[in-house]
Amino acid sequence: MRQTRPPRPPRGSRRGSPHVRLRVGFVVIAMALSVFAARLVQLQGLDPNSYAAMAAAEGLVEVDLPATRGAILDRNGEPFADSVDGLMIVADPELTAAQAPEIARFLYRHLDIEYAPTLAKLRADDRFEYIARRVPSTVATAVVAAAEKRGFEGLDTRRDPVRDYPGGDVGANLVGFIGTDEPLAGLERTFDQQLSGTDGSARYEVGGGNRIPLGESTVTAPVDGTDLRTTLDLKLQWYTQKVLSQAVEDARADSGFAVVMDSHTGELLAVADAPTFDANDPTESPKADLGSRAMQDVYEPGSVEKVLTVSSLLDLGLVTPRTQIVVPPELDREDRPIHDWFTHGTIHLTMTGAIAQSSNIATVLAADRFRQGQLYDYLRAFGLGAPTNIGVRGETQGLLPAKTQWTHQMQDRIAFGQSLSVNGVQMAAAINTIANGGVRISPSLIQGSATTDDGTQVGTDHATERRVVSTRAARQMTAMMERVVDPEAGVAPYAQVPGYVVAGKTGTAQAVGEGCGCYDGSFDVSFAGFAPADDPRFTVYVVVKNPRNGGGGGSVGGPAFAKIMSYALKRYAIPPTGAKPSRLPTTW
Repeated sequence: MRQTRPPRPPRGSRRGSPHVRLRVGFVVIAMALSVFAARLVQLQGLDPNSYAAMAAAEGLVEVDLPATRGAILDRNGEPFADSVDGLMIVADPELTAAQAPEIARFLYRHLDIEYAPTLAKLRADDRFEYIARRVPSTVATAVVAAAEKRGFEGLDTRRDPVRDYPGGDVGANLVGFIGTDEPLAGLERTFDQQLSGTDGSARYEVGGGNRIPLGESTVTAPVDGTDLRTTLDLKLQWYTQKVLSQAVEDARADSGFAVVMDSHTGELLAVADAPTFDANDPTESPKADLGSRAMQDVYEPGSVEKVLTVSSLLDLGLVTPRTQIVVPPELDREDRPIHDWFTHGTIHLTMTGAIAQSSNIATVLAADRFRQGQLYDYLRAFGLGAPTNIGVRGETQGLLPAKTQWTHQMQDRIAFGQSLSVNGVQMAAAINTIANGGVRISPSLIQGSATTDDGTQVGTDHATERRVVSTRAARQMTAMMERVVDPEAGVAPYAQVPGYVVAGKTGTAQAVGEGCGCYDGSFDVSFAGFAPADDPRFTVYVVVKNPRNGGGGGSVGGPAFAKIMSYALKRYAIPPTGAKPSRLPTTW
């Protein structure tokens, strides 16, 4: 039988050993892996930052996610400032660069933003640029839609809350306002850390101008700011501003301010300024109108200070409401004589009459009974010469000369309200000490507790109390102040509030000119008081600077006081007590 041979391999076949083929394969794979490993080491170890930057340029975008700013509220939760829906307009320069000049001109016309910086952003070597921040939603949406209609590519919007002040100028001098990127004044600036919160961020990949659905995506959520609740009453604030503005206009005065305080708690219910400004558009007002005059201006309080002088004398037992004083036409003291605001011969006033008629001479003669340093100590206890620290930036502490600087002549002038300076809230708190039965309670602007950006804790939780004069002295002083508004005895009958007993005091003081640092011939007039006098609920202080109608504290400040006090009593449903006003004698 014939054997069959196995077939020969085709000519030219190079099949080798399987072991050889495996070794060759492993070598190839090892070489490839070595290349990848070397590249990985280069990317992650040798120069990671430059390659990360290159990756971002290729298509990674990082976007801020703005936090919603906390609201600034009144005592009832009504907003002085809050955040409403807004948008930022952003650009992808890879898409806008080709038409950058045309787009920049378009945005300049529609958003009123500068042309040159916008052009640079539209041509930037990046994939994301902010073009305009905090644009009202309707405006931003309309602008982007109009751009697309014109064939402009690369513009888009992102969420960006806009600060809004619903009341416009209501409370603006205290609340402040926001600039393009930061708070610039008022509570907005003082409590920025609490209000602002913390912005978040989003990082994602884009391609062809669009976000890649399955690409890299990292989100850090924003933490919204915390609301700030004040002690102010928005409606009372509005009314106080309205009355004050009218008083300043009628008197043809330079400016004015008014303070409304809760007599029991020291909480500020209104702090008004005139002129003021619209917090939604602060650039339209002069810089001088953007702060709080009641906190930042210094002025001499004039005869309102006599309340502090006489209540101190009462507390020491050096006078009574019936103390008899012979008042000459003028009082010669050292380098200059002291006069009263009204011309008279020798008259006979009681201590009550000295307050009712606001006699400088009678007050100085009574103050001669102080021992050295006593009046200074009382004025410090009333809070003069020290800031209130209620949380308003730029507050002045006033000027109370040091005890070692006092001369007899200086005490004479200080006794009737000259040669010392105060701020409005400081003086209101001092007068409120009498309304509060002789106990000074520190004023508050913030409910609860809050921390300013410089670390100071403020608010009603930190209010302090300090007895300054006895309850008896405070009651005696109140009865004397009731005669100020009596048409038969006092100088401020227009400060009466129908149905209520009012205790008050007028003030007129020479004003110090900014340029010369001397008395410039103008005057500041004021009225301070509280009601119901027998059970005080509110203290109101009105100051009008440089009235040109010839009016004084009673005729200019008194009517404004009466309107504000009447509104406050009605708003808080404070009924008349049925008490009768004081009939203390004013002459003898």
